[in-house]
Amino acid sequence: MNELVKSLPSPTLPGLHLPSVDTHKGWLFKWTNYLKGYQRRWFVLSNGLLSYYRTQAEMAHTCRGTIPLATAHIEVGDTCHLVLTSGGRSYHLKATSEGECQKWVSALQQAKANATLLMHHSDDSGDEVPVPQEDRTLTQGVLKTLASKLDDLSTCNELIGKHGAALQRSLSELEDLRGSTDSTDKVKAVNERATLFRITSNAMINACRDFVDVAESHSRRWQKALQHEREQRHHLEETIEQLAKQHNSLERAWRENPTSYTGETLSRSQEGDASDENDEAEFFDAMEDSPAFITVTATGNIEHKRSGSNQSMMSGGVPNDWTHNENDTSGTNHMQLRRTRRSRIPDKPNYSLNLWSIMKNCIGKDLSKIPMPVNFNEPLSMLQRLTEDLEYSELLDRAARCDSSLEQMCLVAAFSVSSYSTTVHRTAKPFNPLLGETYELDRLDEYGYRSICEQVSHHPPAAAHHVTSQRGWTLWQHITIDSKFRGKYISVVPLGNIHLQFHSSGNHYVWSKVTSTVHNIIVGKLWIDQSGDIDIVNTTTKDTCRLKFSPYSYFSREVPRKVTGVVEDREGTAHYILSGTWDDKMESAKIVDSSQGCGGSEGKQKTVYQTLPPKLLWKKYPLPENAENMHFFSSLALTLNEPEEGVAPTDSRLRPDQRLMEAGLWDEANSQKQRLEERQRLERKRREAQANQALEEDSIIQFFN
Repeated sequence: MNELVKSLPSPTLPGLHLPSVDTHKGWLFKWTNYLKGYQRRWFVLSNGLLSYYRTQAEMAHTCRGTIPLATAHIEVGDTCHLVLTSGGRSYHLKATSEGECQKWVSALQQAKANATLLMHHSDDSGDEVPVPQEDRTLTQGVLKTLASKLDDLSTCNELIGKHGAALQRSLSELEDLRGSTDSTDKVKAVNERATLFRITSNAMINACRDFVDVAESHSRRWQKALQHEREQRHHLEETIEQLAKQHNSLERAWRENPTSYTGETLSRSQEGDASDENDEAEFFDAMEDSPAFITVTATGNIEHKRSGSNQSMMSGGVPNDWTHNENDTSGTNHMQLRRTRRSRIPDKPNYSLNLWSIMKNCIGKDLSKIPMPVNFNEPLSMLQRLTEDLEYSELLDRAARCDSSLEQMCLVAAFSVSSYSTTVHRTAKPFNPLLGETYELDRLDEYGYRSICEQVSHHPPAAAHHVTSQRGWTLWQHITIDSKFRGKYISVVPLGNIHLQFHSSGNHYVWSKVTSTVHNIIVGKLWIDQSGDIDIVNTTTKDTCRLKFSPYSYFSREVPRKVTGVVEDREGTAHYILSGTWDDKMESAKIVDSSQGCGGSEGKQKTVYQTLPPKLLWKKYPLPENAENMHFFSSLALTLNEPEEGVAPTDSRLRPDQRLMEAGLWDEANSQKQRLEERQRLERKRREAQANQALEEDSIIQFFN
C-alpha cells in the first residue's frame, strides 16, 4: 500500500519527485464515438505536445491529432481513465492498468509545467504596453474571481484530506481486528480507492492553479492585442473619413465637367494598369527557373510536389493576366459615378424549428413539391442564386482578352469553380420561383453585363438564364433542379448545360454543374459539400478540361473541398494543371515536360508532369462584416434583393414573402408564402382543366370530320 502511495503524483505527498523527461510514448485507448467506442492509439508526448497515431508506422507520415498541453486541463477520472480538455474539446483516454495510467498522468503534468514555464518566459520578453484603467480593472476582477474560486477548492481539498486520512485510519483499525483473508483484501481495495480519490482532488486543485497562472500569463498578451486593434480601428476611421471627403470632391468635380474629368481619370488609370502589368511580367519571368513536379493518375488524382527553393516566392505571387493589352480599355476599372449599393441587410432572427419533424415524412421525395416554412430558406430566390454565379465575372472579362484558347480555358474553368465559393456556409434553400417569375440584374455601369432569368417550368422546376456583356462574352443556361431527401442528407442535382461564347474569337464553351449535398439533416451541424466532375468543352477548338471535385471524407488525407483538373488540346495533349479548392482559390501551372511514372495503387498508370510555378487564377473575396448574421451573404448577394425602379412586375424583388423574411418578419412571410403557393396551385389546376377541355373539343371535331 505504501509503495502505491509513493508512486502516485500527489504534490501533497512527501518525497514525491516528478520526472523531468518531457518525452513519453505508449499505447492508450481513445474514445471515438458511440458506435466504435474506445480505439487503440499510439500516443507520443514531446515538447509539450501530445500527438496520437493509429499505429507506430504512421508516425512517419500521418498525425491524427495534437493536443497542446500548455493550455490543456488534465483530469484523472475513474480507474485507468483520464480526460484532457483543450480548446473546448475533451479527449477521453484509458490506460491498460492503473500503474500505466499514473505514469502517463505524471508525464503529462510535468510536460504541462514545462510548457507553462516556457510560455511565461516568452510573455516576459515582450514590451509592455500601457493599458487603459478600465481594461486593467476588468482583468484584475476576473483574476480575483478565479483566485477566490481556487481558495474555495483548496478548502474543499483540506476537508477531503482530513476525511480521507480518518477513513484510512478507520480501515487500518478494521484490518487489525479482522483476520480473515477475504475481508482483508476487500479492506485494502477500499483503502486504495480512498487514496486515489484524495489524489484526484489534489490533481483538480493543481489544474485550477495552472489555469489561474495561464490566465495571468496571457493577460498581457491580450492587452497588447486589444491596444493594437484599437489603434488599427482609429487609423481605419481616419482613412474612411479621408476617402469620404475625396469622394465628395470628385463627385462635385464630375458634376461641373463630367466629360473632361472622366477622360482624364481614364487615361491615368490606363497608364497605371500598364505599369502594373509590366511589373507582373518581370516577377514571373524571374521565377520560371524553379519547376514543380505534378503526378497525375489515370483517374485524375493529382499529387503536387513543389521545389523548395522558391516556394515562399510562389505562394506570395499575384495573379498574372496572360495576354492583357495595354491599349484595351474594356477591362480598365476607370472611375465613374456609380450608384451606392447596400452593404448589409437586417440580422437573421434566432428562430428554432425542428427540421426532422418536417423532413421525416419526405424521404425519397422531390423537395420542390413539399411546402416548407421560410425558416429553412434564405431571402433569395433560385433565380437570384443563378445570377450570383456572376460574382467573379471579371474572370470572363480577362478570358475575353486571351489570344490563346488554352489559357482562356483555364480562366473559364476557374469561373466554373468560383460559382460554388459562396455556398460553403449557406445551407439554407432559396425560394422556389413561381411560374413566370423573372429576375433582372443590370450591372452595365459597374461590370459591363446585364442578366435576365425566368422560371419557365414549375414541375419540374426549370429556369432560363441569359447574360450579355459589353466586355466580349455572352453566357446562357437552362437549368432544371432535381432535389431528393435521403434521410441523412439532401442531394441537389442540377440538370442542364451552361453555354459561354466569346465575341472576338467565337470560342463556344459548354459545361454542367456538380452535385451539391447538405449533410447532418437528422442530428449535428448542417454542412454542404460539392462532388462530381465538370467536363468543359470548347466546341470550336475541341479543347477540353475535366475538373474533379473531391468529396469530403473523414479518413482522407487530401485537402478538404479540393478541386483538380487538366487542360488538354484536341489531340489529348495536356498543357496546364489546375489545382485549388472550391471555397478559396484556383491556380494553374503550365506543363513543360511529361514522362511515364511507375504504376500507382491498384495498378493505375501515372504520368509525371514537370511544370512552371503555379499562377493564381482566382481568389475568393472576403465576406462582409457581420456576414454570419446576414445568412453568410457575399457582397453581391446583399444587393440582389435591393429594391430597384423600373423592374418587371414579375421580378423576384417584389415577392412579398421574400421581402418580409429579409426584414425579419418570418410569421408574416410564412402566411404570404402559403397564400402565393395556394394561388399557384389553383392557377395550375385551371390551366390543366382548360388544356383537357381543348383536347376534348379537338377530338370531337376530328370525330365528326
